[in-house]
Amino acid sequence: METPAVPKLLPHLWKSALVSGVLALGLGILVLAWPGISILVAAIVFGAYLLITGVSQVFFAFSLHVSTGGRVLLFVSGAASLVLAVLCFLSLNDSILLLAIWIGVGFIFRGVGTAISAISDPKLPGRIWHVLLGLITLVAGLVMIGSPIETLEILTLIVGIWLIVIGVFEIVSSFGIRSASKQVDTALAGGPPQAA
Repeated sequence: METPAVPKLLPHLWKSALVSGVLALGLGILVLAWPGISILVAAIVFGAYLLITGVSQVFFAFSLHVSTGGRVLLFVSGAASLVLAVLCFLSLNDSILLLAIWIGVGFIFRGVGTAISAISDPKLPGRIWHVLLGLITLVAGLVMIGSPIETLEILTLIVGIWLIVIGVFEIVSSFGIRSASKQVDTALAGGPPQAA
């Protein structure tokens, strides 16, 4: 019986986990150290995102073979994104405000969608938790829209802490992946397994 070959990238998987962890940890520390600059950078990236999606939607409105209604929707959506992008680049405060409102609206849609899906499916496992998650997400969206700037600052701090936690876990897991990879190599080579 032949032993299966180890994928060539398996021994290097730990390196990507380590790099990802270090980057997440570093980014989390930067976000916590300079939350104002982090929000500003996010607002600029958001403006660039709106610009790129607006241009592509207007382009697709004239180049895709879709129905007239589809073309109109693509054009209107693209034009709205372009207007919002211009507003973002005219005033960074407007950009930050638009980003916060965008996140708030996204939370509201997700919260309503999650809650309605859970309510409408009586056989959904953990249904009550999905309803609760939907309601919490809906409330978070309403709070975000009601007080966008302050909420965005709090969200930035949460993201910074979360990135640090993820980074630490990825760094620790990278060494576990490295150890497991060495054990697999040793086992397939026919040697005795090494202790982790």
